[in-house]
Amino acid sequence: MLAFMNQRNPNATTWTIDSMHSAVGFCVRHMMIANARGYFREVHGVVAYDASHPELAAVHVEIEAASLDTRAEARDAHLRNADFFDVQNHPVITFRSTRVDAPPAGGLAVHGDLTIRGTTREVTLAVAEITKPQKDHNGRLRIGASATARIKRSAFGITYNLLLEAGGIALADEVALTFDMSLVQHDADMIYARRPWRSSTWMTSQSS
Repeated sequence: MLAFMNQRNPNATTWTIDSMHSAVGFCVRHMMIANARGYFREVHGVVAYDASHPELAAVHVEIEAASLDTRAEARDAHLRNADFFDVQNHPVITFRSTRVDAPPAGGLAVHGDLTIRGTTREVTLAVAEITKPQKDHNGRLRIGASATARIKRSAFGITYNLLLEAGGIALADEVALTFDMSLVQHDADMIYARRPWRSSTWMTSQSS
């Protein structure tokens, strides 16, 4: 798997997402008057990155759909059911990069395949910042990265909505995504310690 991640640039360093210090957030307009926000607590993945050749980076992220949290139990339960993420049948959300652009103005545009509820669409992550490496209190090298994207939930089969009495709809179609990642220089134990990283399905996808 790691060999696959580094195929495009053998000099790239492999970084593991530290789920404890990372999150993927989402924001959607609610009742046409305010933004409703939530995040996923369980985010895993690996990034192959060489600061001298950022355009050769490779990214694979897996998000446990059931780990969503909007600070409201009843709402979270609804989001987990078949009206929205259908976590029983589609427990994992994935993003796998296909190419990376490094514009002269700075930042990165990471293009890739986002899969939600078994539907895959091309999405571009706008990476605004990748920090320089820094050692943590355990002596491990870390970098940080932040990215944003916008998607249409209907493109992934999530069409549930309610009509408002005064007109309009309860939930907007457009969803804003934020990725805030703390990454540790490759640690095999961190990658394989928990699901879904031990799954044969994930390993097979890396060799395709």
